[in-house]
Amino acid sequence: MDLRILLFFVTVPWILCEPARTNKVVPKHKGILKVVDDEELITESRIFMEAKKPKKKVTLSTDYDSPVDTDDDGPGADNKDDKELPTCLMCVCLTGSVYCEEVSPDMTTVPPLPKETAYLYARFNKIAKITNRDFADIATLRRIDLTGNLISEIEDGAFSKLDQLEELTLAENKLVKLPMLPAKLVSLNVNHNLLKTKGIKANIFKKLTKLSYLYLGENGLEAIPLLPESLRVVHLHNNNITSLTDDTFCKGNNTHYIRYNMQEVRLDGNPITLAQHPNSFICLRALPIGHYK
Repeated sequence: MDLRILLFFVTVPWILCEPARTNKVVPKHKGILKVVDDEELITESRIFMEAKKPKKKVTLSTDYDSPVDTDDDGPGADNKDDKELPTCLMCVCLTGSVYCEEVSPDMTTVPPLPKETAYLYARFNKIAKITNRDFADIATLRRIDLTGNLISEIEDGAFSKLDQLEELTLAENKLVKLPMLPAKLVSLNVNHNLLKTKGIKANIFKKLTKLSYLYLGENGLEAIPLLPESLRVVHLHNNNITSLTDDTFCKGNNTHYIRYNMQEVRLDGNPITLAQHPNSFICLRALPIGHYK
């Protein structure tokens, strides 16, 4: 009886410990792998790495091809025509100012402007025409600079509603005619155009009582238009002006008249001899500047 009890206490713990021994075979086996020859170890490592590679490739392929992971905000996601983009994405908009200079792709029309725009700089683009609608709702405009475009036509009422406009620059375009100009205009620059005398209405400048700076150089004018008393600077160089009268700058019937506001007149580059018109400048405080024959 005592022998049976003794065998029971010896055998049962041994049986219970056998699974634990079996579980420890793996780490022992792993330990054995470390001491086997290098060829077997390399073979096993290669199998392990090759088993991992397909999983990695599948993951990458899924990430790139899955429409769920596509970033809609990334470059090229928006396929809309650039013409539909808001002005402030194509141009630089600061408080009251819009800069649209050398815009790419080519800007061929005046872009829609924020309501509070006071200063517009749209130089060196491909704008070809100014319509009555372009500035109709922007009564706050004080300065417009459209230098270096391809403007050949401006509808007559394009600037008529701009009561606050003081500076208008249309230099280096292809204008053959001037539209109506706003009453408060102080500076007008239309140098380097295709203007001729017939394209400028007789009293277009005379009515502008605040106009101080007028630039009409590098055109095809045959005569000097009527000029307002408010003018300080007038440039008429490199035109086709062939004659002057005593009333062009002065008042021929009033020898005491002095044109105090006029500070600078430029007439060089015209087929005219100033010495033949001595009374044309008698009222000026300074003779015309530039090089003359």
